[in-house]
Amino acid sequence: MTLFNMLVGTAAVLLLVPIAVLLGEVVLAVTYRTESQVTEGRRGRVAVLMPAHDEASVIADSLRSIVPQLSQSDRLLVVADNCSDGTAAVAIAEGAEAVIRHDPLRRGKGYALDFGIRHLALDPPDVVIVADADCRVSSTAIDDLARFCDCAKRPVQALYLMHSRGGGLRMRLAEFAWVVRNRVRPLGMRHLGLPCQLMGTGMAFPWPCISAATVASGHIVEDLKMGLELALTGTPALFCPSVVVTSDFPESSEGARAQRTRWEHGHLALITVDAPRLFLRAIVTQNRDLLALVLDLAVPPLALLVLCATIVWFASALLWAFGGPMYPLGVATAGATLLAISVFLSWVFFGRGIISLGEFALAPVYVVSKIPMYVRFVLARQIEWVRSKRGS
Repeated sequence: MTLFNMLVGTAAVLLLVPIAVLLGEVVLAVTYRTESQVTEGRRGRVAVLMPAHDEASVIADSLRSIVPQLSQSDRLLVVADNCSDGTAAVAIAEGAEAVIRHDPLRRGKGYALDFGIRHLALDPPDVVIVADADCRVSSTAIDDLARFCDCAKRPVQALYLMHSRGGGLRMRLAEFAWVVRNRVRPLGMRHLGLPCQLMGTGMAFPWPCISAATVASGHIVEDLKMGLELALTGTPALFCPSVVVTSDFPESSEGARAQRTRWEHGHLALITVDAPRLFLRAIVTQNRDLLALVLDLAVPPLALLVLCATIVWFASALLWAFGGPMYPLGVATAGATLLAISVFLSWVFFGRGIISLGEFALAPVYVVSKIPMYVRFVLARQIEWVRSKRGS
């Protein structure tokens, strides 16, 4: 029983760290006052880089949201990466350049980005903006990101939102969790003048920054990894919430499951493998920005955090009921309470248009449904990049 006491008590204390980080970010986001974004920077030559793998069915809409915003000196480059459809032909028909990459042994978005950057190096732009082939950008996004990036002299991340498009409750709960991850938490970081994680699309980089970055990678969350590596070199990304990039969750349950598995397994792999090393590096080098990003990275996906808090609370209650110490239950109760406050504040200020308060009663079903995904992370985690199926 002594070992069980120690394990439960340690788990309760450790779980307080990501919960406290989440609560701090949420409170700061709630008290954030919208400020005018810096748009006085120079509007240099822009290259929009779009990696695409079998995206012929959706890429046209994305390109049509970008092309009207480009000047004559700008470029729009689509990397048709290991495609088996007409992605390149559709891109050319919509006014973009297209280069074809075929390398079945080196698959993944990181390799496609590296291929595109090396192609752009023949005539380097001032700013490179990365946009996914299934995304739509706001009407002034290209100009705003280019100017903001020039002003900041560092990478800039737009607000990236995903919509369920009338999907069921499960998809709307996923949309709410996405808002917490990509809007609420970065706003809290920005309130303190801290950087944000890269989100994979709507990213703008000064050419010297992106051309020197290590991009070629098959990592399934190459955006998170690249953002952390940029922080190591002193150029972490700055959040720009006034620029919005949107996309839709896959319609099919198979596609949605594959997408969530890729994101969450990749995130958890970074937490377990990279976070401890980067945390020590941040402490030793006194890198405040890197430390903030590592602490933010240590917050697991919302459903998993809720699941862990619930399990630890019941284990602590069981321990106390059989004569164990009271402190694990007290710590676990405090953690569960703070987590509930974080979720509720996020819903009040940012989520009421997505789900109703009454629908939260069914959230435990959504959390439980994700248990097999987390079990697979332990037994057979996903390590290779797999495209999500778009259609129904």
